[in-house]
Amino acid sequence: MTVITSAEVLVSRPGRNFVTLRITTSDGVTGLGDATLNGRELAVASYLSDHVAPLLIGLDPHRIEDTWQYLYRGPYWRRGPVTMASIAAVDTALWDIKGKVAGLPVYQLLGGASRTGCLAYGHAHGATPQETVEAAHAVLARGFRAVRLQSGVPGLGDIYGVGASTLPGDEVRWSRPLEEQWDSSKYLRFVPSLFELGRAELGEDVHLLHDVHHRLSPIEAARLAVDLEPYRLFWLEDVTPAEDPAVLRRVRAASTTPLAIGEVFNSVFDIKPMLEERLIDYVRMAVTHGGGISAVRKILDFASMFNARSGMHGPEDISPVGFAASLHLGLAVHNFGIQEFAGYTDETLALFQPGFTFDDGYLHPGEAPGLGVSYDDTIGEAHPYEANYLPVNRLLDGSVHDW
Repeated sequence: MTVITSAEVLVSRPGRNFVTLRITTSDGVTGLGDATLNGRELAVASYLSDHVAPLLIGLDPHRIEDTWQYLYRGPYWRRGPVTMASIAAVDTALWDIKGKVAGLPVYQLLGGASRTGCLAYGHAHGATPQETVEAAHAVLARGFRAVRLQSGVPGLGDIYGVGASTLPGDEVRWSRPLEEQWDSSKYLRFVPSLFELGRAELGEDVHLLHDVHHRLSPIEAARLAVDLEPYRLFWLEDVTPAEDPAVLRRVRAASTTPLAIGEVFNSVFDIKPMLEERLIDYVRMAVTHGGGISAVRKILDFASMFNARSGMHGPEDISPVGFAASLHLGLAVHNFGIQEFAGYTDETLALFQPGFTFDDGYLHPGEAPGLGVSYDDTIGEAHPYEANYLPVNRLLDGSVHDW
């Protein structure tokens, strides 16, 4: 019988930190899984190395569902981002192995393609609305049909989506979190002008998106959703802190602007009440943070009963392994919506050598068996881990706010 013979945790930093799990079977087949948790990478690496990897040795790599349940139900402590990112890495690596053994891309094992490609959206940001729109034109020139607009706010410095926190590659490095400033009233007065300009200059056929990043109160979020209605957003993302689904009732009652949420969620129990009450339109949960392909597939099947679609998180800090897993799943599920695609540095692409493609606004995971992603140990070893944190946010009076 084929069994798992090793489970290696690979931590590397080709411009940013990634945690990769590599599982090898007694037949010599390897599978990769992404366990990156931005700013808490070593917590996941330790969980995998010290508590999960020893349990995998000798298991049948083809019993994916049983292994998932063993790692989730077996321990007394369940859920949470560290646990679920670790389980996701194992699950994704096992799907990679199964695809390689079968000689098929993972999406074929999930029932085959439901579409020819996955619609993607890119990021455009600038210090001013005009700079943001100019950046959006550049995004569209690369073939995107959808773009997220984020702009600096007058009177504030670096904020989410604009400033030092958006710099690529090696420039994103803080041994302590960068502290940004926030003022909701300034933001609420300003952001409609960004989309007035964006819609006027980019036209009616371009999908426009915006991320609030959990920063508003329920009444503020409702006001923004109403103010942005004339510009027909594809979605308004994370309008309030995600912990309390009840607050979205006020936003939903006030506006028809579509809502997306879930990138900080890690289980179906986080998002279940939002779906049952039909409070959201798009599920942002990523394969890397939601328990893997097996778990997120079930979540999206559940979401389909409430007319919600996928909108999986796709930032630079989900590795090409996790991103490829999202594409295989997105290509297969019927209720796919859109896929975030922030892109990768050349160093990251050299390390992982992904096989997915982007053409005319659509992504495809490729036809290679498994996930279609490899890992270059030499490059990984040449880029060791360095401490790095996401920013924190403070109001103008100095009190800590949501980031």
